[in-house]
Amino acid sequence: MFKNPIRLGIMGMTLIAFASCENQDFTDVNNDATRVEVDHISPEMAKVRDYVPMYAVVAHRGTTFWAPEETEAAWRWAREMGADYLESDLQCSKDGVVLANHDDNLRRTTNIENVFGETVPETRKAFYMKHGVSEAEAEKLVAADKASFRPYYAKSYMYEELMMLDAGTWFNETSIEQARDGFSEQHQYVSALQDQIMYAEGKMLKRDSNGERVYTITGTWDPEKPYDCLDYTFEYVNDPQDTGNRPGIYIEFKESWLNPSDFEQRVYEVLDNCGWNIITKPAPASEPFYKNGKVNVGNTNGKVILQSFSLESLTRTEKVFKGQVPMCFLLWEGQAATDLKYNTPTGYASFINLAIQYKAHIIGPSIAGAPNDYPEMNCPWQAYLIKRSGLLNHPYSFDSYAQMGKYFGQYNWGNTVQFDDLLHGIYGDGLFTNRTEMTLKYLIDKGLRSSEATTTVPDAVQTLVRLGY
Repeated sequence: MFKNPIRLGIMGMTLIAFASCENQDFTDVNNDATRVEVDHISPEMAKVRDYVPMYAVVAHRGTTFWAPEETEAAWRWAREMGADYLESDLQCSKDGVVLANHDDNLRRTTNIENVFGETVPETRKAFYMKHGVSEAEAEKLVAADKASFRPYYAKSYMYEELMMLDAGTWFNETSIEQARDGFSEQHQYVSALQDQIMYAEGKMLKRDSNGERVYTITGTWDPEKPYDCLDYTFEYVNDPQDTGNRPGIYIEFKESWLNPSDFEQRVYEVLDNCGWNIITKPAPASEPFYKNGKVNVGNTNGKVILQSFSLESLTRTEKVFKGQVPMCFLLWEGQAATDLKYNTPTGYASFINLAIQYKAHIIGPSIAGAPNDYPEMNCPWQAYLIKRSGLLNHPYSFDSYAQMGKYFGQYNWGNTVQFDDLLHGIYGDGLFTNRTEMTLKYLIDKGLRSSEATTTVPDAVQTLVRLGY
């Protein structure tokens, strides 16, 4: 979910005009926040907002601390720890598989340099021929691929090619203290969105005798419809280590240039095919967030939360999902096209108003402090503006006790009481975290976790051991 630069587009120009009306006589942000106008979510949208549990624990990429991010290992771990949501970023392979993977360039989190180098994979011609293309036509297609190829970018590769990569060993090389042989010995794949959903349902990949995932591909390659001509069928099995938690998923639309122009609709269809689209298959309204001490969010209408930093993606998502699925507008302070350039009450309120205009239900501001040292976008006056709007506040990301204490009532920013009639000293309604075990323990210790949820947190390392890593 980490913020990447956003390309300037039409929506970016709109945003610049919207946020630049900042030359107002405001000098004290705490007092000025009480004077600035901010829109309020409608009663209809509030019903969708309330699909989301309070103080939701969002496992950022599963975990970036304990396991290789956005892999089977990370998401199985987060599910077993008791996270409410498994979080991911969405991209698309060259042949149309929706990926649950953050980096557009795969060098950091895979061995793609060693496997493919900077050229079109040597397997590409055979791939085309296997899927109904003549040898001569396959050679033409490969030549065309070479002309437009972007080495190491996920969108340049077929998913079958991406499945050749090792997405686990890099973690052992960069996170020495958390390294585990199992992350290398058990092939960790670049994940599909469907995989993430299946892990949330208590499944794991079906593997053959060599430990490789089982799948089939059908269809004939059509260069006119590259995203639609092939169908992957993935196989899964019940996870023998599943203990019954059923988290939801929290999925991010990245910058629009990374994916097909109809990408939001494609995600809609993946959710539909997996039975996770509440627009077409709503859950019973009576289904609780927690049941018998286990997470049950994945069986409720809050099972999916959408998110994006991109204003263009926000508007495209609104056209497809129409505000009927919870949506989070993520904030970042900077100078890119849809960053918050004026971090003052007027500028901040303008982004809240944009979120409401395009039917978001949640604001996701960055928080300061180690280990990430992000820009501070959730101080009391900012949390106050979000609360006034009726939107939920899901800050990112909580990776230390100090951060949780600062934003969830323990320290109360030292001396700030001005907004406590509305905030009660708590500056957030949910928590993105790479340390699910730490975040859960904090919420339980402070009495903020639902009484219907478990009151104990499994040991992080022993959970990895139990899962076979």
